Amino acid sequence: MSDTSSLYKAYQGNTYLFGSNASYVEELYEIYLSNPGGVPESWRSYFDALQNVPAVDGTSSRDVAHQPVIDAFAARARQGTTQVVVASGADSELGRKRTAVQQLIAAYRNVGQRWADLDPLKRTQRPDIPELNPASYGLGSADMETVFNTSNTFFGKESMPLRELLNALHETYCTTIGAEYMYVTDQTQKRWWMEKLESARTHPTLNASEKKNVLAQLTAAEGLERYLHTKYVGQKRFSLEGGESFIVAMNELVNQAGKLGAQEVVIGMAHRGRLNVLVNTLGKLPKDLFAEFEHTAPEDLPAGDVKYHQGFSSDVSTPGGPVHLTLAFNPSHLEIVNPVVEGSVRSRLDRRGDAVGTQVLPVVVHGDAAIAGQGVVQETLAMSQTRGYSTGGTVHIVINNQIGFTTSDPRDTRSTRYCTDVVKMIEAPVLHVNGDDPEAVVLATQLAIEYRTTFHQDVVIDIVCFRKLGHNEQDTPALTQPLMYKTIAAHPGTRKLYADKLVQQGVLTANEPDDLVKAYREAMNQGKHIFSPVITNFKSKYAVDWTPFLNQKWTDTADTAIPLSEWQRLAEKLTAIPEETNPHQLVKKVYADRAAMGRGEILVDWGMGESMAFASLLASGFPIRLSGEDSGRGTFTHRHAVIHDQKREKYNEGSYIPLQNITENQAPFTVIDSILSEEAVLGFEYGYASNDPNSLIIWEAQFGDFVNGAQVVIDQFIASGEVKWGRLNGLTLMLPHGYEGQGPEHSSARIERFMQLAADTNMQVVQPTTASQIFHLLRRQVVRPIRKPLVIFTPKSLLRNKDATSPITEFTDGGFQAVIPEQNENVVKNANKVKRIIACSGKVYYDLVKKRTEQDNNDVAIIRVEQLYPFPHKAFAAEVKRFSNAKDIVWCQDEPQNQGSWFFVQHYIHENMLDGQKLGYAGRPASASPAVGYAHLHQEQQKNLVEAAFAKLKGFVLTK
Repeated sequence: MSDTSSLYKAYQGNTYLFGSNASYVEELYEIYLSNPGGVPESWRSYFDALQNVPAVDGTSSRDVAHQPVIDAFAARARQGTTQVVVASGADSELGRKRTAVQQLIAAYRNVGQRWADLDPLKRTQRPDIPELNPASYGLGSADMETVFNTSNTFFGKESMPLRELLNALHETYCTTIGAEYMYVTDQTQKRWWMEKLESARTHPTLNASEKKNVLAQLTAAEGLERYLHTKYVGQKRFSLEGGESFIVAMNELVNQAGKLGAQEVVIGMAHRGRLNVLVNTLGKLPKDLFAEFEHTAPEDLPAGDVKYHQGFSSDVSTPGGPVHLTLAFNPSHLEIVNPVVEGSVRSRLDRRGDAVGTQVLPVVVHGDAAIAGQGVVQETLAMSQTRGYSTGGTVHIVINNQIGFTTSDPRDTRSTRYCTDVVKMIEAPVLHVNGDDPEAVVLATQLAIEYRTTFHQDVVIDIVCFRKLGHNEQDTPALTQPLMYKTIAAHPGTRKLYADKLVQQGVLTANEPDDLVKAYREAMNQGKHIFSPVITNFKSKYAVDWTPFLNQKWTDTADTAIPLSEWQRLAEKLTAIPEETNPHQLVKKVYADRAAMGRGEILVDWGMGESMAFASLLASGFPIRLSGEDSGRGTFTHRHAVIHDQKREKYNEGSYIPLQNITENQAPFTVIDSILSEEAVLGFEYGYASNDPNSLIIWEAQFGDFVNGAQVVIDQFIASGEVKWGRLNGLTLMLPHGYEGQGPEHSSARIERFMQLAADTNMQVVQPTTASQIFHLLRRQVVRPIRKPLVIFTPKSLLRNKDATSPITEFTDGGFQAVIPEQNENVVKNANKVKRIIACSGKVYYDLVKKRTEQDNNDVAIIRVEQLYPFPHKAFAAEVKRFSNAKDIVWCQDEPQNQGSWFFVQHYIHENMLDGQKLGYAGRPASASPAVGYAHLHQEQQKNLVEAAFAKLKGFVLTK
């Protein structure tokens, strides 16, 4: 086959080029394009022939890109034709063997890790992997001394005997580090891994001093656990025994991160090994940890938390300078800390102006069962490379106990080969490493942090180890895992194995390992460290000062009005659209109306009130970050914070954001249309707000009920973070809520759930009903020196309800009203004739006013409770006292009786009632579903509940 067409037919028939070998061929072709002499002669003939294959237009020219060949390979792989090996040149047998060798190299790179020595317990028999057997490619013992071209490898030789090549491949891919990276599509990154692994043959090179340091860390990790096990018998601590190499990885990671330019490391991890990290990585004094075991630690929090949930921070010395370490507080929902850490890191990066992610490193530690089983892992990974949530790459470390929870059969913990397979969705490389080889753990850590720093991508270190004790120290794992724990009982421990190795190598004398153990135990008896890199009295210029927000007493009031001149100036800036921008006609109308609102020609609606709150805060120097699935436009098209040019398609080129153009030197305004996630995105924003008390951070649900998907974040962070951990947080949640006949899934933001969680003045639960109220509420959240989560039940139909609009005077005077008094002058003037007070919250107020007008009834007062928690007792009591002749008070709500706020506010109302008054309920009957799904039934219920608010009290009546 010498002519071009024959060669091309040969190329088409060779399926050994496709499938798992395609990545190797891609690399070979890239080498050929830059240097034809750098590939074997048989391949050069192939590629020379391809240059003459007619293109689509019938012409031919030299290729400058490999993508067409990749596409052709993929097409042939999909066809699945029978393998036919055709070699070019006279020596077809030699050509076949050369190709076989290249296939073997590709196989080791792709699946070598499946044969690596990763299990410290040696319980899993290595699988039979035909792809790694030379015989599968027709290579036998007679070929072992044959020299083959290896210029496409990084073993340092252009050619090698097959025997030497096989040894090199085995050393690189099948010892105590198993690397997975061939699924990475970026060729530069893939070749980086080949060069790093193959040039060193994945072999760590530590000097004697470094080896002694590794043993010292193992001694500290094991020593702390054994000390706690004997001194505090039976107390939970989630021991790291069996996984001590994790501490080696953490300390190496911190040192290397500092060397490569990181100034902060934020760590998120669950329970396993947490106490060990606190003491042996972050430098917490052992005596302080012991005090927590002995229950003598200061109890200055309303609730507090167990010691293995606690966070900590310190400054440590590294070869690159001081590095600030933060261990995030973490509840028992293991992986929920992941997005919180990412948000915290993004906040720190933004404060530093670091758009790349060099100066702050996120580190997330997983358990093997948790990373495979919990969905927030996938959600967080999905955010990792998006513009609004990227953090420059995360280093993931898996403490792989090979068991998960004690009672689980390993066959039932996941449906994938590796617990880390979920990270392949973002093509994150994985380094599986045997925990009994701490030097390999060091090398894997060095490679991981260097890769992250170079490419700003996620990377995973999977430390395959074991768990000597049970899930906790009161557990007996042998009950359900008898064979595994017989093997574990016979295991001498990683420290002992490594100490014996160093003695054998002559690095240590026979007595030195035991001397290290004794010295560490003596230090524990004194509550001290043997060594600690902690720096005292170091203060970073990027540190956040929370002092102004500490120990602040609750107040409903704040100075949130702005002068009329400032209103007019901001409104003009906010509504000015550049001439070169071509908005949609509907958007143009919205902004024209807003301009008129700014001039006082028409009343201000909700969208303008909200936008003016943002504009005034930005102009005053308060940054704003707003995110959610539809936050730029607003789910109900009320916001239009981003104006899209109708004549330009590209998002970046065709958008204009007025709030970024309010004034010179204004604070940043960021609006993000998030991924379709609630749990991870809300966790991210909580983490962001936990490190930025001077900004307005808002997460907005597309529909209020979507917050259901983020309940873990609400329960374990937003509602309880302050009383458990003393962590202030000013995150704002916007949850559209309103019974509009849209069925059960898009009516309720579950007010009752937030009311159930409300205690200890832990958050604010608010349902504003006018444009001026949302204006003052948003400004109050930042202007007032109180940082509490704010939950706003925002409206849907009220967004365009003219009755919910406000005059400019309500923005330039006054402030947020926790209770809006009766607005009807006739009712107020004849307050002594009022027989009934109807208290309500939300849009039902407007239905009640309409009904009263229809009845021409002036003996009923209607008051709005805008702030449901903390309940405004003083303001509400004043309204009750104003209408002191009223015998009945009725709470009216849109929600079913067992939902909404009724069961919670009834106690508050009763506390403020006058003697002899009766309290009743008007609303939908109790229901298992938030709302009905039929429009006519919704309308009937709405009509009945409004009528019930004016009718004789029925059912449950509470008397003062």
